[in-house]
This record gives sequence, structure tokens and C-alpha cells, in this order.
Amino acid sequence: MSSFSDILHNTPPAHIPIWFMRQAGRVLPSYLKLRQQYSFMQLMQTPQLACDVTLLPINELNVDAAILFSDILVIPQALGLDLDFTEKGPVFENPLYKFDNPISVLKPNPEKLNFVYQAIDLIKNQKPNNIPLIGFCGGPLTVLLYMFEGLGTKSDFKNAERFIINNKQTTKQIVEIITEITLYYTKQQLIHGVDCFRLFESNCGNIPFSLYKELFLPSVKKVCDLVRSYNRKFLYFPKSIGLGITEITPDICDYLSIDWQTDIYSARKIVDKEINLEGNFDPRLLFGTKKTIQDEIKKYKQFSEENPLWIFNLGHGILPNTPFENAKLLVEEVKKLR
Repeated sequence: MSSFSDILHNTPPAHIPIWFMRQAGRVLPSYLKLRQQYSFMQLMQTPQLACDVTLLPINELNVDAAILFSDILVIPQALGLDLDFTEKGPVFENPLYKFDNPISVLKPNPEKLNFVYQAIDLIKNQKPNNIPLIGFCGGPLTVLLYMFEGLGTKSDFKNAERFIINNKQTTKQIVEIITEITLYYTKQQLIHGVDCFRLFESNCGNIPFSLYKELFLPSVKKVCDLVRSYNRKFLYFPKSIGLGITEITPDICDYLSIDWQTDIYSARKIVDKEINLEGNFDPRLLFGTKKTIQDEIKKYKQFSEENPLWIFNLGHGILPNTPFENAKLLVEEVKKLR
């Protein structure tokens, strides 16, 4: 088994398991070459191409797990929103803020997600047996923010944030719709054989944690319960949650992914000890020198010894234009730690 497979079976591995958020793309020369031939949408929605991209980092970066090449915004597409992945990011033609009754716009059609399960089937047949496959979905808040705002940029969700604060009851209804199709989507990924499941709440910090806890965290728990019912581990990444991590209990997740804004040693002191941690290397450091990267990795040595079930990852997704050689170096250095 790989070190990541050991982790999934609660066995301390020989070396620290490592993978990257957004590893299937962005920095891989082979992926960039494919992008000259195909759009992001074509790569994602063509099962064999999605399979190929998913497996690229295994050989090229020597990471310990594959993560499905897809996007968190396939859920809005399956809810009837028209979405285009532009060079500047995702853009919705019919964002919810334009409608007096946003619920009326949502037309769930789970069959629109079938291409994802076809890709999973191919990946399971073609990946190395010792490399686990991570399935994933977007968190309910993050998905709602994009659906509501419809922006190609991630910097501003003011319409969505105001709506959530001023329309809690309608927000709850929209979250219920998002949750229902997310549970269907998650279940199908589990049925088709993903080895664990991860929820990306990339915009957790956009609203006060008290409001997030009230309106969105119950949805996260439902996904966790479903994943656990299939005897799989549930990994949760609530970026910019801040001290909200103190309120994440073992019934919410098996692994809590820590962002780069939070010191990993401090996080371990305040997160429930029954929850294992993942993270939290600052992805910007991958633009540094070889020595910078090596020195930073040394800071994790004590943590790795004290936390044998820790998973190494970035504190957010790998950034565009990150030097491929530095990403590969990081993998090599992490595997030397133990």
C-alpha cells in the first residue's frame, strides 16, 4: 500500500503522505500541453481525458494519492445554471442575484453529472493499485456564493453575502437544494469507488463563523455521515475558518485541512484530538529558492514525529505558474522527513 492508503486504514506510514490541492493541472508540463489542444471544460467533461489528467501527477510528481480532475461548480450546472469556464475563471450567465425568486431558477438534473462517474470508472481501472483516489465536492457556502454572484473573479461576493445575511430562510431553502444534489453526487462517487472524500469550503471565511455554523455546517455533517456510511474517510477543508476550527467536532470530519494562515502547531493544540490534521504549507513558498523550501520543510519535522497520521498538503491550491521543479522538490523533501 502507499503511505496514503496506510493513513486511510489508521496505520502510521513509513513516510509522510503528500498530495497537492489542484495537483492535476496548472504546473504539470504535460497538462499545459493538453490545454493547448483542449479547453478546461473539454478536459473535465471527456471521461478519458479527465482520467488521463487525474493520473498525470502520480508519475510526474510522485504524490501518494490521485484526486479526481473535476470542479466544484459542476453542482450549479446540474442545478440548471449556465456556466462557462473562461481564462479568468468561472462565469455564470444567469447568476441568482438577478432574480427576485432565486429558488425558481434551480432545476435539478443529476444526470448532468454522469460524465464524472464515467471518469471515475476509467481512473479505477487505469491507476496503480496502491494509489488511492480522492473524490470531492464543493462546500455549500462556496457553491452558493458562486451561484449567486456569477463572477469570473473570486475576490468579491458582496451580493451573495448581503443576501445570506438578510434572507436566512431563503438561504436555508437554497442550501437544502444544494445539499440534496450534493448528497446524490457524493453517493455516486462512493459507489463508483473513490477511496475517500473531501469537501472544499474554499470561502468559509466570507461570513461570520456563527452564521456559517447555523446555515451551512449541518450540510457538511450530512455529507460526512454519508461518506462514513460507506466506511470511507471524510476530509474537510474550511479555508479561512480562523478560530472556528475549535468548534469542529469529530462528528464533522475525520481529517481537518488547515490553511496556510493558521500555524499547524497551534492548530493541533486547539483542534479536537480525535480529528487528524492535513496541511498547511503556504503555496507561495513554492516560488522560493531550493534552500527556502528545504528550510521551511524542516519546521514540520517535529510535527510529523508527534502526529504520525498527519497528511502533508498545501494550505490552499497550488498557484498558477508555480515552478514544476519546486513542486517536485517539495515532494522529495517531505518524504525525507521520516
